[in-house]
Amino acid sequence: MPEDMRAGQPVHWRTFGAGPAPALLLHCALGQSKAWTPLAEALGDLWTAAAPDMPGHGQSGPWDGQSDLHDLVTAIAETFVTGPLHLVGHSFGATVALRLAEAMPQNVRSLTLIEPVLFAAAREAAPEAFAARLADEEAVAEAARAGDWALAAQRFTARWGAGPGWDKLPGKARDKLAAQMPLVRSTGPALYDDSKGLLVSGALERVTAPVRLIRGADTDPAVAAIHAGLMARLPDARETVVPGAGHMVPLTHASEVAKVLRGDLAG
Repeated sequence: MPEDMRAGQPVHWRTFGAGPAPALLLHCALGQSKAWTPLAEALGDLWTAAAPDMPGHGQSGPWDGQSDLHDLVTAIAETFVTGPLHLVGHSFGATVALRLAEAMPQNVRSLTLIEPVLFAAAREAAPEAFAARLADEEAVAEAARAGDWALAAQRFTARWGAGPGWDKLPGKARDKLAAQMPLVRSTGPALYDDSKGLLVSGALERVTAPVRLIRGADTDPAVAAIHAGLMARLPDARETVVPGAGHMVPLTHASEVAKVLRGDLAG
């Protein structure tokens, strides 16, 4: 479990597998690299995968409270790209993976986007789903404006998390999630307003690698709309929907996701 300065930040990462193909795995907000373990180890014969912890997550250094998280994670991720590789991202991490694929298509052998939360992509594809997502997000925003970060975390994880539920989490875990919510809230412009320009004309069309989009059948309806919006423009994209799964599908249904990726990596 190495640690080093990456893009000026103290970054911890894990390495999975000893296969011939290099890969980079980017986790979700409120997650950490350790969460990739079941999926990444299942493919360890095919790839050697690096999985960094984002700032403010896992064992990496803290977020400074001011830096743009999307820019920061992108800069860190770029340091792991030393040649063509397989790129996998989940949720917020998937939006960073897409940004990398647009910026350096020559270095992406395949792109796997698991539940990418680029909500701006749903705006035109499914206006009603986008409006419903904004209404749901307002409940989190209301708690944040009141400074009640614990309530904001409870509402956020009820929609996007998996596990025993807020009331059953240990107090230390609840406190950590509440402390991370300002970081999560800071990502709104990148995800809802496309402030990073991932959807501008010609951007998606630059992605030349085959793209696999994966979502849970029981996830937020906005995710299906996001997938539809992205697939309409990506040159080579396909979708897999995992029955019985929600937003945390790479954790809750790791074996099913690994099976899909194995077919893509071996193809």
